[in-house]
Amino acid sequence: MISIGGHPQPHSVLGPHPAASGTGSRRTEIRVLRPHADAVSLVFSDGTTLPLSPAEDGLWIGQHDGDPSFYRVRTLRDGRASTIGDPYRHAPTLSEEDRRRIRNGDRDRLWEALGANARPIGTEIGVAFAIWAPRAEAVRIVGPLAETAGAPLGMRRLDPQGIWELFVPDASPGTAYAYEILTDAGTWVRASDPFGRRADAAALTGSVVDFSTHIWRDGAWMTRRAATRAVAQPMSVYQLHLGSWRDGLGYATIAEPLIEHVLGSGFTHVEFLPFTVPAAAGRIRATSAYAPDPRYGTSDELRSLIDRLHRAGIGVLLEWEPTGIHPLSYETAIDFDDAAVRAAVTANALYWFDSFHIDGLRLRSITGLLYLDHARGPGEWTPNIHGGRENLAGIRFLQDLNRAVHRSHPGAVTIAVESGRFPGVTAAPEHAGLGFTLKWNDGWAEESLRYMRRTPVERAHHEGEMTFSFVYAFGENYLLPLGHDETSHRTANLLTGLSGPDAARFADLRAFLGHMWGHPGKKLLFMGQEFGQLAEWTTGTGLEWDLLEQPPHAALLRLIGRMNETYRSTAPLWEYDRDRARFDRRGAPTWDPDVIAFERRDAHGGRVLVISNFDETEKSRLALDLPVEGIWDEILNTDDVEYGGTGSGNDGWIVSRRSAPGDAPQARITLPARSTLWLRYRK
Repeated sequence: MISIGGHPQPHSVLGPHPAASGTGSRRTEIRVLRPHADAVSLVFSDGTTLPLSPAEDGLWIGQHDGDPSFYRVRTLRDGRASTIGDPYRHAPTLSEEDRRRIRNGDRDRLWEALGANARPIGTEIGVAFAIWAPRAEAVRIVGPLAETAGAPLGMRRLDPQGIWELFVPDASPGTAYAYEILTDAGTWVRASDPFGRRADAAALTGSVVDFSTHIWRDGAWMTRRAATRAVAQPMSVYQLHLGSWRDGLGYATIAEPLIEHVLGSGFTHVEFLPFTVPAAAGRIRATSAYAPDPRYGTSDELRSLIDRLHRAGIGVLLEWEPTGIHPLSYETAIDFDDAAVRAAVTANALYWFDSFHIDGLRLRSITGLLYLDHARGPGEWTPNIHGGRENLAGIRFLQDLNRAVHRSHPGAVTIAVESGRFPGVTAAPEHAGLGFTLKWNDGWAEESLRYMRRTPVERAHHEGEMTFSFVYAFGENYLLPLGHDETSHRTANLLTGLSGPDAARFADLRAFLGHMWGHPGKKLLFMGQEFGQLAEWTTGTGLEWDLLEQPPHAALLRLIGRMNETYRSTAPLWEYDRDRARFDRRGAPTWDPDVIAFERRDAHGGRVLVISNFDETEKSRLALDLPVEGIWDEILNTDDVEYGGTGSGNDGWIVSRRSAPGDAPQARITLPARSTLWLRYRK
């Protein structure tokens, strides 16, 4: 098994070992595996050499007097000589304390222990490889490293729990490698390094030794972030898929156009869909969850992109999924009952914060972590120890994850996509919550999009689809999503999903977005929706940027920019998203199902009215009850000519008065058809 790298303890055979001596002096025997060599010798630090003799199974053996000393291996094959270090002369690079902490799940910065880490050991520079593969019978490193060595590089199992390790001298950043795992069925399976920090663009199951030289210059941003409470700040997120935002752009080339677009359209953050390479059919697992997709550039080019976004004042969020393939042992499911597994998955999240300075993670599909019966039928799941359906291990994992993120990265954001109505998603773990910063409000998205895709006549009979969210809007810290799940994957784009002629669809979309930006909760919009993308999004096709040459699409983008600008500068629209006491419904003395109006207030007396008319006819001089007397400035009108509308409105302001002492203040207001107005109280 030594000859094929299939021995679990290759160091017990290879490398230096004490040898018997008839004179009683100390001798060392050194064994090297070179199955195809013509001659092999050792070169010592003083320049002397020791020729080795061939033995069976490709072994070469020699002895020298004294204790083991530094040497390198010189191999002659087909007339060519090479001299490299011997991996099997080194002690383990992971201490017993390292291994204990990994097994117990309390090893900080796990990626610095596992994976491929370039480091010196004594006078030799090389790479320490380590992997956790509990079910493996043997593990070997394959690729150029093994080719250079002229023999398989079998790894050493350090303990029964399956931590495997090998220090390879002369390996360096940029070196490609992969693992081959010997399964209990007796077959070898090739896989990338689950802790590899760079994926091999040429080999789907390959990794590359990576070492960052990026110097961060976003210190001012990181300091501000640490002092910021995200839920009390404006947040408007632009969600994008890097590979299809614009054709041909990568980490190094997207920065300038992306920053220009995001700043021009007023978003506070970008959220990238996953950078990691997705799994392909028939592969044992996806490319490492630590490695950005190499099709778009290097890890340091990604760091530079995030650095530039921060220096432009733009936060960076990343979609991240904690479920799926086991990151340690190549299992097909994650056992969150195991503390070591929980720690390993948490470490991956922390790695993106630590190594790439991201500002937040959006966790997809956590419902399966919360409920044992999620997507399972009768007999396919087992109740927990209390007889319930809650997944206690999954809940604990999410609580531990959020504690770890918020403790080590103050100001960072975690966002949960949870469709099971689990209570306390954004409550603190010490109050029986999960500890997320924000919850994805998919209920709002589903209900409001259903309403908007009806005809105006139908909407009058389904007002509750647009207003039911007011009932639960203050139970969590919510983010209102119009993301890729809501606007693609067999779901129509925002514009194409609406009914009627083009002018009506654009007006409806402007009114809807105006209502959304006024609604309690942070905002998220998928790329292309800001200018009215028509084609269904696919990962292999860029956005329809040429649509901006058409006035209605360009006008829609101008509206997004103005809304974001006004939203960010208007505290009532974001300061107390979760405070029911700072929100009130408003209406006309005579109920009109097409008009949805509400008021939002900040801590300093600021007031904003958000009034939407989802009818196809204008409401002229509609009587509206208002909370106070005075002047209200029209700070946004989605029917403005600048945004492609008709220009109907109220000449920039309205006045509310009491008709008699004791009466509620009232104003006469014009509501254009298919429009939303924002009115700010002038103190």
